[in-house]
Amino acid sequence: MIFIYRLILKCHTTYQKIIQNIYIKISISRGLKVGKDVIFVEAPDFGSEPFLIEIGDRTKITAGCKFINHDGAMYVIRSMEKYQDARNFGRIKLGKNCFVGNNCIFLPGSQMGNNCILGAGSVLNSSMPDNSVYAGTPAKFICTVEEYGDKALENNVMYPRELEPDRAKLEAYIKEHLPHKYKPVKK
Repeated sequence: MIFIYRLILKCHTTYQKIIQNIYIKISISRGLKVGKDVIFVEAPDFGSEPFLIEIGDRTKITAGCKFINHDGAMYVIRSMEKYQDARNFGRIKLGKNCFVGNNCIFLPGSQMGNNCILGAGSVLNSSMPDNSVYAGTPAKFICTVEEYGDKALENNVMYPRELEPDRAKLEAYIKEHLPHKYKPVKK
């Protein structure tokens, strides 16, 4: 039974990857600009205007992300005579060497500078300067990338780095040796 489950899961995963790769290629053919060495953990939702999106080199976009290039709420106000010509479109740009956490949303006119990190679940409705970390809804400045790196080193998880090529051995080591240590309650 487990064999059949794994077979079905593998087929489903392969099918999803094929569909996502086709979607990305179609979006590029429609004008989406994607730099070199960009990683899509999962294909984002590029919306109806992928030609308004630019993604810089060596940027990684994780699962569940969305790009919204226009304000669909114009539908409501256009029924009022005063606003019948209201339209709102905006370009979205991600710089080079950026990281976008799971389930982020980019709104019209938002921009990430170079070397930026956007925390999971964030909604970016403004611009981020180079070398910054933003998170939240709406996304706000958290710290610089250097400060983030310093915090990462303070909380660094040590394990034999030679285990990294073998994911199963790495996971077994971490499972056995990672301490049961949790973050304190924030006041």
